[in-house]
Amino acid sequence: MDNLGTEEAEHMAGGPTRVVMSTDLPGAISRRQGKVRDIYEYPDGLLLVASDRISAFDVVMPTGIPDKGKVLTQVSAFWFDRTQGIIPNHLISTAPADFPEAVQGFAEMLDGRAMWCRKAEVVPVECVVRGYLAGAAWRAYEDGEPYCGHEFPEGLSEAEKLDEPIFTPTTKAESGHDIPITREQCVELCSDRHAAQMERVAVELYRFAAEHAEKNGLLLADTKFEFGLIDDELVLIDELLTPDSSRYWDAEQWAPGHQPVGFDKQYLRDWLETLDGWDKTPPGPELPGDIVAKTRELYVELMRRLTGRTP
Repeated sequence: MDNLGTEEAEHMAGGPTRVVMSTDLPGAISRRQGKVRDIYEYPDGLLLVASDRISAFDVVMPTGIPDKGKVLTQVSAFWFDRTQGIIPNHLISTAPADFPEAVQGFAEMLDGRAMWCRKAEVVPVECVVRGYLAGAAWRAYEDGEPYCGHEFPEGLSEAEKLDEPIFTPTTKAESGHDIPITREQCVELCSDRHAAQMERVAVELYRFAAEHAEKNGLLLADTKFEFGLIDDELVLIDELLTPDSSRYWDAEQWAPGHQPVGFDKQYLRDWLETLDGWDKTPPGPELPGDIVAKTRELYVELMRRLTGRTP
């Protein structure tokens, strides 16, 4: 399996583990590599393999985070299973035995980090729902500007809980930054029917997930959903409610007015901001062991709190 493009690292629990930085699987019709996922198309489905790559400021770091891909896959599978009553999704199986015959020799590497999915026509909008004033919405508020058509009342603080979750869609950029858009622009990019359904479903999914998260000591500040069409039926695709697509905070440490402790890559971003000499363009800097260990700890702790399991 030398063609897996992996490197060895020390597991934070003390044993050796393999950090999967890239994959090269056989038999696919086509393949593409995103910032984190390697996506393989086969005649009867897509294989989404979550690597241990991590990106920040749209730059993929040269150092991987052990078990990160497994966390993303298993958290997604957890949520896909529990939200089927709200909307169908593309997930068929996470069991390597169900994957294409061509990749059966790679079952050990793929176990826990890959999803076998139905093909869908991707809707070109990312559906972000926010329950708290943070990130880009907070920056717009500080500048006195509306965000995705939403006007906020005066006197709010950073990380303040909003009266109701808001729908703040963005464009779906292949590279670079996604651009915030209004409801009206969302309709132009998809259709009135699909836009209305995406907003309704996205808010319902957010409320469902936020309730579960809060029972486990977490606040779901915001999250991104992606949709596709299968036989003109709207389905959830990509990842779901992971630490890469969501902002989760520790409920005990939350208070309006400052950035709470997060279970995502904000810790890495904060460290990168302290560096002199890196201008947020490729290549990214090598990550020291303590930063890798802490980032992994946050991802694994989030999975444990949400699912009761670890990778």
